[in-house]
Amino acid sequence: MVSIPDIIKKKRDGGKLSDEEIKTFIQAVTTKDIQECQIGAMLMSIWQKGMVSSEIETLTREMMSSGEVMSWPKEWAGHVVDKHSTGGVGDKVSLVLAPALAACGCKVPMISGRGLAHTGGTLDKLESIPGFSVHQSPAQVQKILSSVGCCIVGQTESLVPADRVLYALRDATSTVDSLPLITGSIISKKGAESLCALVLDVKFGRAALYKDLDSAKELAQSLVTVGNRLGMRTAAVLSSMDATIGRCVGNSLEVVESLETLKGNGPEDLMELVTTLGGMLLMLTGLVSSLSEGSRRISEAVIGGAALSKFQAMMEAQGVAKDAIQSLCSAHSDYFSILRKSEHHIELKTPEDGKKKLLDNLCF
Repeated sequence: MVSIPDIIKKKRDGGKLSDEEIKTFIQAVTTKDIQECQIGAMLMSIWQKGMVSSEIETLTREMMSSGEVMSWPKEWAGHVVDKHSTGGVGDKVSLVLAPALAACGCKVPMISGRGLAHTGGTLDKLESIPGFSVHQSPAQVQKILSSVGCCIVGQTESLVPADRVLYALRDATSTVDSLPLITGSIISKKGAESLCALVLDVKFGRAALYKDLDSAKELAQSLVTVGNRLGMRTAAVLSSMDATIGRCVGNSLEVVESLETLKGNGPEDLMELVTTLGGMLLMLTGLVSSLSEGSRRISEAVIGGAALSKFQAMMEAQGVAKDAIQSLCSAHSDYFSILRKSEHHIELKTPEDGKKKLLDNLCF
């Protein structure tokens, strides 16, 4: 049997790892039969030497299989979908998209993450709503999907345990931006959700992980290729992260803007992303025959109030009190009677009239 040091040496020297060598490494990570320094060395070797497509596929498949893989009722076949964004500033798309998809007949077991570096985390935003619980067991997720059609939760202990270990050490070893490791992390979690369709929002620009369009295209192609090989109908959208999505940045502020969008008052750029990504997912599932038809159905679900109703039901199913839900979802809500407001405020005034040309996301 090949040893961990031999596997590290082979990749360090630029060799192509066999399926068995990758399986040995991931199993050792999962069972903790490997030292942290060895995992770090392997991550850095992958970051430096890269992986070919077949290696990335095997890495992703083994990570996905390192824990529980969800299963769904037969009648949901073809309708279980999700979306993933590579991260940005003011990205509250999931809060609007998940209930809109549910209103269109999809099942959306959205497993989201925390903030990483300067990018905000969907879970952190939702937890600014008092009582909202992102910790749900697989059985609870299925129950919520049965009654509501969507839920937004954190990664469970049993889901892709290898990724939790690698994710933490990627941050510590400055290997976060490794294309094979990003692909493995994202697609393994989505594969463990047993999705029929997945859409990826791959960002590029000042506040994105990849600053230039060519790098973002390379990542998108890797994600789509591996996603499709794992049996998910997968597509990607490339979107700019030079400017904030919408007008608000910050957990409770982004919840407010999401609720306003669900009430039909959303900013154009946010609605464009929601309808494009949602329309693509409806097309991938076969619920519509074209992207334009899918985008129209998502828009109608948001503007007509069906998506807001699903968001209300999701909040209740995930622990928010009924009176708080009613207050947040009313037409003239006093949001900060429920949500926390910053203790300190600074108003930045312009010295003269004019039009905004650019807001540097990283400054926020």
